[in-house]
Amino acid sequence: MSVLGWLLVGAGITLFAYLAFIAVLLLSGRHTEARALARFIPDCLVLLRRLIGDDRVPRRRKLVLLALVAYLSVPIDLVPDFIPVVGQLDDVLVAALALRYALRSGGPDLLRQHWPGPERSLQAVMRFAYGRG
Repeated sequence: MSVLGWLLVGAGITLFAYLAFIAVLLLSGRHTEARALARFIPDCLVLLRRLIGDDRVPRRRKLVLLALVAYLSVPIDLVPDFIPVVGQLDDVLVAALALRYALRSGGPDLLRQHWPGPERSLQAVMRFAYGRG
């Protein structure tokens, strides 16, 4: 299979899992959590785009964010995604480390300024990026 084929398969599986988690939350009556989860990935993409465009973020840190986008886009990971929990955990850890590194120059205020989503999601990102809420 070509690289593009693998990218499409990986994107399809990821999208299916994402939508399945949202459906489970909706079916269990947790509408607020389902809405937050449905917006989380788009909110993260907006955050990355805003940080990459912000002049206060040094160039080398922007390069780390671009490398993060590339890493998350490619279906080849440190730990394959088909391994339950651990397969996704490596993506979360890489994203948290890259985001933490990129945000050190501007601190939590920079993250708060650029985060487009709800406060609860921001607190989750803050815990990943800084180890606190």
